[in-house]
Amino acid sequence: MTNDELSFDTLRMTKNLKIIISGGGTGGHIFPALSIANEIKEMLPDTEFLFVGALGRMEMERVPAAGYNIVGLPIMGFPRKPGVKMLTFFINLARSMRSARRVVKQMQPDVVVGVGGYASGPILKVAAKLKFPSLIQEQNSYAGLTNRLLAKRVDKICVAYNKMENYFPQAKIVYTGNPVRKNLIEAKDNRNEAIDFFKLDKQKKVILIVGGSLGARTLNNSLLENLDLLRISNVEIIWQTGKYYYESIIEKTKDLDLPNVHIHEFLSRMDLAYAAADLVISRAGAGTISELCLMGKATILVPSPNVAEDHQTKNAMALVEQKAAIMIPDGESIEKLVSVALELVDEDDRIEHLHKNILKLAKPNAAKEIAEMVIELATKK
Repeated sequence: MTNDELSFDTLRMTKNLKIIISGGGTGGHIFPALSIANEIKEMLPDTEFLFVGALGRMEMERVPAAGYNIVGLPIMGFPRKPGVKMLTFFINLARSMRSARRVVKQMQPDVVVGVGGYASGPILKVAAKLKFPSLIQEQNSYAGLTNRLLAKRVDKICVAYNKMENYFPQAKIVYTGNPVRKNLIEAKDNRNEAIDFFKLDKQKKVILIVGGSLGARTLNNSLLENLDLLRISNVEIIWQTGKYYYESIIEKTKDLDLPNVHIHEFLSRMDLAYAAADLVISRAGAGTISELCLMGKATILVPSPNVAEDHQTKNAMALVEQKAAIMIPDGESIEKLVSVALELVDEDDRIEHLHKNILKLAKPNAAKEIAEMVIELATKK
């Protein structure tokens, strides 16, 4: 038996772990956080978890719905322009730091995990200062400012892309990939079920368009401006509009004959949507890219320009450089996206080439590897 195995077994017999997981703001942060927690819980069922999020953000609903406790900090994003919001930011930051210190001292965690998002900064900073073991899970190919500042203080940094030594100390980096939802893996080969679920013509190719749960204005406008092309195509379209845009898109298309265009506000069975798709059109969030790699989907990425430090473009380029995806800039999407997609989906050789290359980047065991890293840190406390 190895030392690692011995310490793991000893830990299992003698104590229950206490773990804080901080972060959120988007599904791209929340889903990995929950995946890590679920994996640890499978290994050590009596582990006590506390999530820390930002008040008013989606984690305050999604985490309790998944069965975990969460507390919220009054933290907010750094304002882009000087003004009253700048003052509010610093006041909330000070309050968040005090709250974070209280949470950490009260729980006395064995490990603190940060997955990105507003709440990660205060919790990880406090944990490191109080000498609690800590770990960052950096999802993007371009590390955000908060994680770069925290890198010297934490014990381990789990990353999803190569060349992250440009931002973090090499000795702390572990290449794990990003955790993804388990049900995606289970539905990977369920294309027939997916075709039936979405009521599609199984003789036709399928294009899936996703802009996240809130939606992506550019992707939606690109389709709206090219409905004539979609109507005459021999392709089935699954279109997730997002909740902000759904009603207006339904209103704009209600009198049009679009039997091959299936419009959804939100896709509750994302696993089956991926399984059905021959080609996916998406933003370039880190979590989504990890899912696309795992599912081996030929993909056109349209990076959002409205994110910190343009990290979605950097995420997309990491795939483009491996010939694992096609990228269309946001400003060119309305003009090019639909025509490029309709041309590509009928080119079987190119689709297969993209499929094989993106599949090489998949890390299906990311959640398990990160969970094991968290437990290892606990044993060395």
